[in-house]
Amino acid sequence: MKQIMLITDGCSNVGESPVLAAALARQEGITVNVVGIVDYGTIGELGSAEISEIAKAGGGMSRLSGTEKLAQTMQMMTRKTVVQTIQHAVNKELRQILGGSEMEDLPPEKRSQVVEVIDELSENSPLEVALLIDASASMKPKLPAVENAIRDMMLSLGARNGRSSLAVFHFPGKHGGEDAVLDLDWTTNLESVRSIFQHLSMRGATPTGPAILKVIEFFRYGTLKGQSNENWPVESGRGEGMLGDYVV
Repeated sequence: MKQIMLITDGCSNVGESPVLAAALARQEGITVNVVGIVDYGTIGELGSAEISEIAKAGGGMSRLSGTEKLAQTMQMMTRKTVVQTIQHAVNKELRQILGGSEMEDLPPEKRSQVVEVIDELSENSPLEVALLIDASASMKPKLPAVENAIRDMMLSLGARNGRSSLAVFHFPGKHGGEDAVLDLDWTTNLESVRSIFQHLSMRGATPTGPAILKVIEFFRYGTLKGQSNENWPVESGRGEGMLGDYVV
């Protein structure tokens, strides 16, 4: 299972539509969840509307969160969308087997058995989460909360029985030239998470759509065009340790 977790205050203003980019991600089997840390007033309302539309197009969930509950919100959304993804797959299989019936149509005993299977798969299925962080100028005061939330999320993923992996991106890049930058390849290294926030430069533009497209490219090919694996932090943890790289 693959997810993009976008953390933004909304109001993209450069490049392709983030809603269309999220729809493309969904076509490729990548769920797009969006956590909004929005401001008050008209700008906040516009940002909230965009956040909702991105998540809807990406087959995921959107939540507005204050910085104090950001970690809790991200963990809840990740786990809930895993359950929803598996339930959708189970219902699809049931419709094929039972000729159009879904879980709700089963007798109570059979339904409880299916729920147990969904719970087991949710806990044990492999998972990849790509965190995509809006590093535009308006997000600067919110980044400490984002950093803490990422560390908590890594611990939460590590507590699952299934193999989980986490990568971190931010946008925009230097001089606005890159649409998204890979900060951490799949990793368990909490110190690396801390270090990336020491080097982020907050900029004005918000190319959310192009950034989502870049992360889709990363899921496809394991790299971003023009970015060599040799330049990534080496502590990847792929294939061993608390987090791994198994993908459904």
